[in-house]
Amino acid sequence: MFYPLRLFRALGFGNRYVSFLGSFNNPLIKRAKRVGRGPSSGKGKTCGRGHKGQKARSGNNRVKPGFEGGQTPITRLYPKRGFVNMDSKKFSPLNLQRLQVWIDNGRIDVTKPITIKHLYDSNIIHGIKSGVKLLANGKEFFNTPIEIYVSKASREAIKRIEAVGGKVTCVYYNYLGLRAHLHPETFKIIPKQALPINKSNIQYYSNKVNCGYLAST
Repeated sequence: MFYPLRLFRALGFGNRYVSFLGSFNNPLIKRAKRVGRGPSSGKGKTCGRGHKGQKARSGNNRVKPGFEGGQTPITRLYPKRGFVNMDSKKFSPLNLQRLQVWIDNGRIDVTKPITIKHLYDSNIIHGIKSGVKLLANGKEFFNTPIEIYVSKASREAIKRIEAVGGKVTCVYYNYLGLRAHLHPETFKIIPKQALPINKSNIQYYSNKVNCGYLAST
């Protein structure tokens, strides 16, 4: 690589605090526009903005996002389709066959009640958002009596667990309660478990057929 300053020193020019290299324009630097005053000075009069128009005005002269020159924008041209249900819940599914495999491998202790936290810590389910729903897929392979607490359970799953001598209890968790249940170490004070306030949730967890925890209170 060529170093001009080293060449100058070798030729006896000594140290230079000002170099002709400093007069070169740096293309990476965008210099500020210096406007003048009056039509005879550089960048005077209209200061490079041209005559009239939106971009010649002071203040915010940028076009708003979505503006299409006055015609009906595409955001208003077509109607809305569908909606987002704010009360919807996304439960993580758990099949009986997968649960039996975890029990056979010793990854879940069946000598004590199984909660959602036990399921989460055993890595049988991941990314729990609203809770866990127990399903009956592979129910013919399930043969271990257990006591399990989940958010919801299908009728076939409840029937199979009770047939082998087990027990299912469906417990309601709101967002804060579920987070405190899964990660209690992040809370200084564990919040009190909230009761369901939605009418459909109250009816579900108060029904003995669904093994709701409010049915026995």
